[in-house]
Amino acid sequence: MLETSPSMSTPRPEYRQSETGAGKGDPEKRSRKQSKEVRRHQLIEATIDSLAKRGYAETTMADVADGAGLSRGIVNFHFESKEKLLVATLQFMADEYAAHWRAALEQAGDSAAGQLSALVAADFDRSICNKRKLAAWCAFWGEAKSRPTYQALCGSRDAAYQNVVTELCHRLKQEGGYEFDHKAIALALAAMLEGLWLRLMMGAEEVTRESALNAANAFLASVFPRHYGSAGAGKESASTTGSARTKNGRI
Repeated sequence: MLETSPSMSTPRPEYRQSETGAGKGDPEKRSRKQSKEVRRHQLIEATIDSLAKRGYAETTMADVADGAGLSRGIVNFHFESKEKLLVATLQFMADEYAAHWRAALEQAGDSAAGQLSALVAADFDRSICNKRKLAAWCAFWGEAKSRPTYQALCGSRDAAYQNVVTELCHRLKQEGGYEFDHKAIALALAAMLEGLWLRLMMGAEEVTRESALNAANAFLASVFPRHYGSAGAGKESASTTGSARTKNGRI
């Protein structure tokens, strides 16, 4: 990034001093930046823990500081207020979720059936789908109605994901000659996945990540029988991914 390129007429001693100073300063700046990022990440993770344990209203800056093992002054230095801390936490979770499903999509190959299976399986991956994070999501969802910033963050997350799901349902409809409204099916699938998340968070009816994934795959098979039959590539992909990620475990 440095654009210092001294000409041949520049005295040699001055060139060495400038070079030495830059070399000494850059690692220190990088270290400070990395330290700041580490602190912010610690505080965001502690905020997720507090939201899961105490809920939105009861979470305080002091709780977050204690959970992160940092001073309250550090929290105020990085985020200034509870609202800014919560917005940063929601942004982190939205970015993490988006990166997760986009990575699953990229690794699924070119098949629409395989890609949709991968998206569904990704929703039940332990790194994303666990009680701690689901509880934090629910805390934000509960506040989104009265907070435009939360609506914008959650809305952009939902819109991008929904657009991809809708497009995949459209491709499957064309490939299989199905007569349903692909937009309605995409909406139904998204609603089902959100409902399964809620059941997992509440521990309802002994639902596990594995049984939730099986339910989602059964939905795909019922709607797209020509793609997710017993010998279908999509079902095979979903089953393989699901068994690798859920490991038959509770959430």
